[in-house]
Amino acid sequence: GCRFCNHGQYWMCQKHDLYGFQNNVQGAMAQYMIFTKEGIVHKVPDSIAPDEAILIEPLACSLHAAERANVDFDDVVVVAGAGTLGLGIIGAVRMRNPKKLIVLDMKPERAALALRMGADEVWNPAEVDVLAKIREITDGYGCDIYIEATGHHKAVNQGLAMLRKLGRFVEFSVFNDEATVDWSIIGDRKELDVLGSHLGPYMYPRAIDFIGNRKIDMRDVVTHTFALADFKEAFAVMERGDKSLKVVLEP
Repeated sequence: GCRFCNHGQYWMCQKHDLYGFQNNVQGAMAQYMIFTKEGIVHKVPDSIAPDEAILIEPLACSLHAAERANVDFDDVVVVAGAGTLGLGIIGAVRMRNPKKLIVLDMKPERAALALRMGADEVWNPAEVDVLAKIREITDGYGCDIYIEATGHHKAVNQGLAMLRKLGRFVEFSVFNDEATVDWSIIGDRKELDVLGSHLGPYMYPRAIDFIGNRKIDMRDVVTHTFALADFKEAFAVMERGDKSLKVVLEP
């Protein structure tokens, strides 16, 4: 068997043939699915509507990223990116009650959502000097934790600059190409902890509970709903991405 699976690290399975992340499935969006007897499957209670149930998977991933960050009460936390996953991270970090939770995003409509999810402040890097502002509120030291959830190269180097010495960087994004960083910042200058975050291991029961009991209210993340017959328009809205977060098809 797989060494990772044998140690309970199933999300890092060497074959990586995971539901929602499979390479060997012919087609998608089917009415029925076949699960192996070894599959880990969670029942969604009837009290959770389908348009909220679709948020369980992304929230599970966000919860894992927040857990990797290991937020403490005295921490100043910066979350870069307030998309679907970033908003889930904001909600998860807020539950850990940090000293300050700052969110960086360039879209005004996402800023409003970030505040509703629990951000203390939202800064637009295109309008303000976010590095100067974070130093201002931390007596020049920098933030304790930086969680990158944009997928943009600039946000990576921005985070390395914003972090204090001995700070913690959590990389949550998927990039289209390689992101180049100055590793001397990570090692010699600041001795940073750099952590990856992949999928939502062991977080599905928590995500179901948090959504079902509105401990983290993700309803505003669904920005568009289309009838199944209008799938072409729905995909077009999703691909543009300028005004959408989660786009739902209703059968």
